[in-house]
Amino acid sequence: MKPVSIDPIGSHPVGLTPPPRTGGRNAWCYCPALSAILLLLCCGIGRGGAVQNVSETSAAIEAALTRAGQNRREIELALRLTPSAHREGMEFLIVNMPDRDLKSLTARFLTENVSVAYQGLDHAPWKSRIPRQLFLNDILPYACLNEKRDDSRKFLQAKAAPLVADCESPAEAAQRLNQRLFPLLNAHYSTERKRPDQSPLETVESGKATCSGLSILLVDACRSVGIPARVVGTPMWTNMRGNHTWVEIWDGDWHFAGAAEPESAGLDRGWFSGDAAKAKAEIPLHAIYASSFKATGLSFPLVWAPGIRWVNAVNVTNRYLPEHSGADSGKGRLLIKVMDRNGKRISAAVTVTANGSVASAFSGVSKGESADLNDILSVPVLRMCPAPKYTIHVEYRGRTVNQEVKAGATPEDLVVITVR
Repeated sequence: MKPVSIDPIGSHPVGLTPPPRTGGRNAWCYCPALSAILLLLCCGIGRGGAVQNVSETSAAIEAALTRAGQNRREIELALRLTPSAHREGMEFLIVNMPDRDLKSLTARFLTENVSVAYQGLDHAPWKSRIPRQLFLNDILPYACLNEKRDDSRKFLQAKAAPLVADCESPAEAAQRLNQRLFPLLNAHYSTERKRPDQSPLETVESGKATCSGLSILLVDACRSVGIPARVVGTPMWTNMRGNHTWVEIWDGDWHFAGAAEPESAGLDRGWFSGDAAKAKAEIPLHAIYASSFKATGLSFPLVWAPGIRWVNAVNVTNRYLPEHSGADSGKGRLLIKVMDRNGKRISAAVTVTANGSVASAFSGVSKGESADLNDILSVPVLRMCPAPKYTIHVEYRGRTVNQEVKAGATPEDLVVITVR
């Protein structure tokens, strides 16, 4: 799909925050009506002879300031301190941010995030290729989901920028970050993390996160260097094994990757692509959603906080279905999980043969505790009825286990083997 042509960043103003008045410490005030008049005087007539519609933006800003309550002065100060070149971005954030942020975020936090976001894009070789609206919604935002709002953007930019200094495209840079950033920060998958919705600095501090925390970290790192990125996930796979979260980055179109799970062959690959190809767009529990900062009328399903409805989302399920993913509906999967005597997942050598035929053997390694819980060794099998027999041979630290199973009558068969 070709990207839609959209006005480049900074091509025209989208509202106005008035300069401070002189004459006193608290003399400055924000007036929506005056803002609209001043902008019309400055900008006059828009493209095609139409007057720029700034009244809606001004009204939206005033509504946000009202919702800010006692924190209104901090939001007003953020508007006041933002340079004109960044004004559109600051206004976008204020109009679209959830009420909890309007009531708590400081002017310093907002102005620093906006400044670093524009700086990251300014230094990106692909700057001219990023549509204006994509920058606003998928680079500029200071958060992805409901995670703690922390000062991670400047930190991540300092770590990420040297890693992608020679990259020429968002896809190349995102792949580089996925390969090198997590080892650099000593952050890895672990079910022992404190919370599923950790902020980047919380993940860096502990070095542990599950798929959601790792995805938030990778998205924020991508955004810090001018790569449009968003968190993507499903509340439940159709096989009912659980939820999962991953990342999409934009390079002419959206592409996906597992956070801290780089594939040597590039983007749009991952252990979960087969599960994603079975998603159901019309069933909320089994659909796939991408995060959005601006309102969409749809909420991102936070399985760890189902009561939160203010994280916006887009239903992107259809992009992962077989006609787009290349999945073969005529094949099934034999999933093999190997455990030790203590019930911990272990990485063991696995060989699968069909009907005793060595010529058709499959070899692989089972997933240990450092892999996502839903990342299970997958062996492709033909869909047949009756199901053919397979022999699974497992080797682990000098011990071996052989087990015979039937697979292929259903789309997916899970086998758990314990090495004692």
